[in-house]
Amino acid sequence: MMKMLRFRSPSIRSLDQEIPCTIRLLDDSELSCSIQRDTKGQFLLDHVCNHYNLLEKDYFGIRYVDPEKQRHWLEPNKPVVRQMKSHQPYMMCFRVKFYPHEPMKIKEELTRYLLYLQLKRDIYHGRLLCPFAEAAYLGACIVQAELGDYDAEEHPSDYIRDFKLFPKQSLKLERKIMEIHKNELRGQSAALAELNMLQRAHSLETYGVDPHPCKDFTGATAFLGFTATGFVVFQGNKRIHLLKWMDVSKLKFEGKTFYVIGIQKEKKLVLTFHTSTPAACKHLWKCGVENQAFYKCAKSSQIKTVSSSNIFFKGSRFRYSGRVAKEVIEASSKIQREAPEVRRAQFGQSRSFNSLSHKNLIMNMEPLVPALPSTNEYEETAADSGRMILLLMHTAGSVSCHPDVTVTGVPCASMLPSPVDDSQGGVDLLFSPIQSPARLLRELHADPDIQAQLEAERARDRAYERTRLAARSPMSGVLTNSLRLLSSNERVNACVLSVVRFISVVVGVLLITVPALLLLLESDIDWSFLHEIRQTPEFEQFHYEYYCPLRRWILCRISMAMENLWSD
Repeated sequence: MMKMLRFRSPSIRSLDQEIPCTIRLLDDSELSCSIQRDTKGQFLLDHVCNHYNLLEKDYFGIRYVDPEKQRHWLEPNKPVVRQMKSHQPYMMCFRVKFYPHEPMKIKEELTRYLLYLQLKRDIYHGRLLCPFAEAAYLGACIVQAELGDYDAEEHPSDYIRDFKLFPKQSLKLERKIMEIHKNELRGQSAALAELNMLQRAHSLETYGVDPHPCKDFTGATAFLGFTATGFVVFQGNKRIHLLKWMDVSKLKFEGKTFYVIGIQKEKKLVLTFHTSTPAACKHLWKCGVENQAFYKCAKSSQIKTVSSSNIFFKGSRFRYSGRVAKEVIEASSKIQREAPEVRRAQFGQSRSFNSLSHKNLIMNMEPLVPALPSTNEYEETAADSGRMILLLMHTAGSVSCHPDVTVTGVPCASMLPSPVDDSQGGVDLLFSPIQSPARLLRELHADPDIQAQLEAERARDRAYERTRLAARSPMSGVLTNSLRLLSSNERVNACVLSVVRFISVVVGVLLITVPALLLLLESDIDWSFLHEIRQTPEFEQFHYEYYCPLRRWILCRISMAMENLWSD
């Protein structure tokens, strides 16, 4: 499912700077387009929504992964090129950004179908945790929506094995899904089965939770999330905090530390968490700010620009742009058009279907693991799986993986077999005798002609290096000899480098700190963030108790020195 679209701007110069983009949709199909350097994120979101003929588009967003494997939501009011740090062509994903608090209030079947696809992905990646009975019912709804009624002539006794719905799918769970599909869901259309799945899923604690891994103040691993109700914290499969949006007064971050400030039981509450990187902390903060604005505010006009500032720096500023949940529900109730056609993925094209192509990707893999994502989507799905792997280990034990398939941190997501010990044959076991790289390498080294060619190339390289060194100036030779003499003593060299680094750091800190303090203490500039810093008690104490006496002492010494100079 590939289409091309070109966004034109009035600038003649920008017409020649077209950048290819690929957006992976919820059913794993792809939509391609070409954008320009000044194209904003809203154009891409509108492009996908026009492709679907989707009106209730405020629940959705476009997500991408940067080269550091950090996920981001594409901001609609900023140019795409300024946000993307990866190399062209750009790869993005269309996903549900804000989960509806009440899926029954969604007006159109098309929107419900896209939410159904997102929830199916959440189940597959382990984000939507549920007890055994709920898991069986959700799985049966998916089977009913994609297969229809059970037919003994068409469906063999193990037909559920073709569906890979959960990270850990036991035979007991498959039998329960089969039982519900046969007896309870007969006669339901695909739309009704999807609706029943939404009704059951939205009552679960992890509905709409995009888990952010971090550590609490004790160093224990926790997963933070934002839902329509409020801010939640999970440890293992247990929710340990739920702070409703009305009780959250401020979200802020400093470096890798994230703060949630609120009120609980009429007492001030400050929750502190630590992320792995500053980028992850900033992404967590922005997600919290957006979710709070979307679910808490009654009107988009009430949304204000928020900042995460501290005593020395202005911090990041961010403002949510778009309609809020109440406005979206109100607008949905006014839709009067004829319902658009819903193009559902056919059985065999669905991600939940374990096709033969998936089985043939990995050597010796049995169909016990979830269907693997495609290579183009690996970055996003690896992050999805990695975020909940600790949660899954607490809820259902280790994820079932074939012993020949491993990956660091994310089970069942590797496309490579486990390493093979050299004593057992090494890489020769992974290739045929003719195609073994190790055997080919040994044959090449044993060939006299090949050895003679390699030796001749080494001799030419040595001659070129001598010629290049001889062509250097005498001063370069002196510097080279000096460096060699200095580096001959490793201990002296290490001490000198340590001293140089220390002096550089001290000078750099002074060059930054002294002008900043003078700007705060002596200037009359009344910028808002400078005024806020000057009003803090810590700054006032420093100013009156330390700085003013020091300044008077220095001025006194200078005046005395000047008097002595004039008297002489």
